Amino acid sequence: MSFRDVFKNSFLEGFTSMDIDTSKILATLLVVILLALYIFVVYRVVTRKTFYNKNFNIALVAVAIITAGIILAMQSNLVISLGMVGALSIFRFRTAVKDPMDLAFLFWSISVGIVCGGGLYEVGVIVSIVVTLCIVGLDLLPVAKAPMLLVVNIQNPDSEERVLEAVRRVCRHCRVRSRNLSEGREDMIVEVRVKEEKKLVTEVHAVEGVEYVSLIAHDGEVTF
Repeated sequence: MSFRDVFKNSFLEGFTSMDIDTSKILATLLVVILLALYIFVVYRVVTRKTFYNKNFNIALVAVAIITAGIILAMQSNLVISLGMVGALSIFRFRTAVKDPMDLAFLFWSISVGIVCGGGLYEVGVIVSIVVTLCIVGLDLLPVAKAPMLLVVNIQNPDSEERVLEAVRRVCRHCRVRSRNLSEGREDMIVEVRVKEEKKLVTEVHAVEGVEYVSLIAHDGEVTF
């Protein structure tokens, strides 16, 4: 038998279906469901969003199960594998993932489906534990407190310097971010780092010409 015949026979064998019994399918899906539910719980505990997206969390479970089913199907036949590649290339995800943490959880869910679909259950469990420890551990690391925004409405623009003097007496850091003049009034936004928040508002409001004061916290990135 020539090399050509050997290569042809081995290639054709790839098109024959590989038996995957029901017990393997059920065992794979059981492990995937358990790990997907674990991801569901971790995402619910770790996320600190004001509006918790339950649909996205449910989608993480569904994505893991569907991915495992695709991997099982691709193992059974080479023709199905090629067909899956062609079919999946049609889809385009147009929904932007705004939070990087959501992207990490989505990739985690897909990875669990791929690994468990390939029969590497231990790898899926170990990776899930390591990822959880990394997320929780890094989240507990102390970070600098984000600055706050002091919004001041001044009836007389000449009072701006007195307002800034009052701010500097209380704050260890201040920087004017915005000034807006309209009809003899001035709206000013000052970035501040302050511990005694109530004292700052009281001191600024006591300045002559100040109509109202507002101190706003935000969840922006911390700049060192």
